[in-house]
Amino acid sequence: MMKSGVDPQALAEMFASASAKQTTQLRQAVYDSTLRALQGRELSLKNIRKVLDTVAQAASAGAAQNPAAPAQVEKMLDTAVAGMDDALLKAVEANRVALQQFVDRGVDLRETQLKKALGDLEKMEDQLFGAVKKATGAAGEGLAGPWQQVMDKLAPGATQTGARAGAATEQLENQLAQMQTAMRETRAAGLKAAQTLAESYAALASGVLIGMADALRQGAAEPSDDSPRATRRK
Repeated sequence: MMKSGVDPQALAEMFASASAKQTTQLRQAVYDSTLRALQGRELSLKNIRKVLDTVAQAASAGAAQNPAAPAQVEKMLDTAVAGMDDALLKAVEANRVALQQFVDRGVDLRETQLKKALGDLEKMEDQLFGAVKKATGAAGEGLAGPWQQVMDKLAPGATQTGARAGAATEQLENQLAQMQTAMRETRAAGLKAAQTLAESYAALASGVLIGMADALRQGAAEPSDDSPRATRRK
């Protein structure tokens, strides 16, 4: 039965029959399954966590049936986490590109929806940690040790997902700060121009008024032919 776009049975069977030398194939299989599932739904934290939980549990169920030594099983579980990390990295990049488009259009990332999206980007790695932790807690006695070894290696920013999400968030926030600075400078330049115009407007108006006065005086100095003075000259 398919869950979250993942075929847990097929994935479990692969882990159950894999040898220690097949880590590359396992990693690719986990990556493909996780990425397909993520591509088939909205990239909310809830959906991402659901996919990662399903993949981790399938890998765990399969590894529990594998007759390999604990050290080899641990390596397989490490591979499963790496495959999920690979796929989640794509989700981080998709979110970064989407947010970048808003930044390029001058949209403020402090807007409610975009602020949440930026916050969710930073929480991507937490979803991976949560899935591993859940699988560790649900593992039977035979897998508790290997899963715990895998869990102990995880630390904030230690995954590709965490590193990329952190870098992307910092980049977007820096761009936002630069955009705000540019907007402030533009507003300041506009205000200065308005002040300069306001200061010169009085002089401009005075010049117009002087010109009008000169025209009036010239008009008064040159009477028309119908005026009394013009009549007397005749």
